[in-house]
Amino acid sequence: MSVPSTDARSAHADGVQRLLASYRAIPQDATVRLAKPTSNLFRARAKTRTKGLDTSGLTNVIAVDAEARTADVAGMCTYEDLVAATLPHGLSPLVVPQLKTITLGGAVTGLGIESASFRNGLPHESVLEMDVLTGTGDVVRASPDENPDLFRAFPNSYGTLGYSVRLKIELEPVKPFVALRHLRFHSLSALIEAMDRIVETGGLNGEPVDYLDGVVFSAEESYLCVGQRSATPGPVSDYTGKQIYYRSIQHDGPTDGAEKHDRLTIHDYLWRWDTDWFWCSRAFGAQNPRIRRWWPRRYRRSSVYWKLIGYDRRFGIADRIEKRNGRPPRERVVQDIEVPIERTVEFLQWFLDTVPIEPIWLCPLRLRDDRDWPLYPIRPHHTYVNVGFWSSVPVGPEEGYTNRMIERKVSDLDGHKSLYSDAYYSPEEFDSLYGGETYKTVKKTYDPDSRFLDLYGKAVGRQ
Repeated sequence: MSVPSTDARSAHADGVQRLLASYRAIPQDATVRLAKPTSNLFRARAKTRTKGLDTSGLTNVIAVDAEARTADVAGMCTYEDLVAATLPHGLSPLVVPQLKTITLGGAVTGLGIESASFRNGLPHESVLEMDVLTGTGDVVRASPDENPDLFRAFPNSYGTLGYSVRLKIELEPVKPFVALRHLRFHSLSALIEAMDRIVETGGLNGEPVDYLDGVVFSAEESYLCVGQRSATPGPVSDYTGKQIYYRSIQHDGPTDGAEKHDRLTIHDYLWRWDTDWFWCSRAFGAQNPRIRRWWPRRYRRSSVYWKLIGYDRRFGIADRIEKRNGRPPRERVVQDIEVPIERTVEFLQWFLDTVPIEPIWLCPLRLRDDRDWPLYPIRPHHTYVNVGFWSSVPVGPEEGYTNRMIERKVSDLDGHKSLYSDAYYSPEEFDSLYGGETYKTVKKTYDPDSRFLDLYGKAVGRQ
């Protein structure tokens, strides 16, 4: 058992007081926002001159209780720091989103997903309790028994109901290594059938499966990446240097289910996608061997690429290059959507025929229990597949043309999409998908003076 030191508790208490002081310093007629050095949101938003909330003292792990398998964590602690604190105890958060600078509070209020989600659900499902700064300026406890309406509505609220100051979460045991099998498929239907069997049985060919995701390169080439915890020592691969993880998945297996084997340390497995931001580092030339040779290893990480995206947005670099080459501007299509597993092949086939983006990431998801999460209402005891695609396409005849098409298709297939990027829903459709009256009731209770943005305004209105 690791008990938080007096210093850790004191530092956290001081951080809360600085947060509250910064809240009180914001004018009553100004919208309250976070002041944070990093972000994993891809929505455009209105600029503001108002100084944001001071979260500088809310970035640490307060304590890890190895015996109880829990951790007390400040809301702005990154998963990189959280994992660094839990792995020495042989423990990990139940779901570790793929990018190092995602914060625990961000993953809970904005959802997160990873290859353990087929058995562990979403990050908010492992939260036991949390302290939340609400729109009244109070820090309140939220749990299944204390302010349960806020606890249930907090996931997918994106800071519009408040900001988590502290979260107590469950942890699970891990082993030092992850043994990987990359299964190749020549048809999407065969891939999804195999995924469904693994989720339903928890295993593959009689062996347990601990981690599961996949990559679609084309309708004829796709892979399931099957991971199993391992304590067996031996050689491991390194994808933080010259080698690139997503390229290591590919092989020429002649039949559906043909395997390629690999091994990683648990640390490198959890961060396997961060080094190249899945495959998005290619947009910056970081996968070119000549450039990669000179690109410092410490700068091969998602947070650096995100900053480069920020520079592009600020100065319109990509659009200038397109214009110089006689091509139209491009529409950003950076989205994660979820559809029921039985509709996934239909979505993938439509997407590959309609949207010129590849590869595509797949991650199965199943809620852990019967609890209701009204702002992201997916069915318990049912498998969904997260489909992630992150690139750009030539602009269409209206703003957000391709994104709007995707939204319509996802709704037609009884799915949802995450709200971290551009959205174009009407208010009525948005309410039907993301909490509607339940959200409005909780909003009035915990933010009666609308100090925080409204969810529709934040997700769709670019506020």
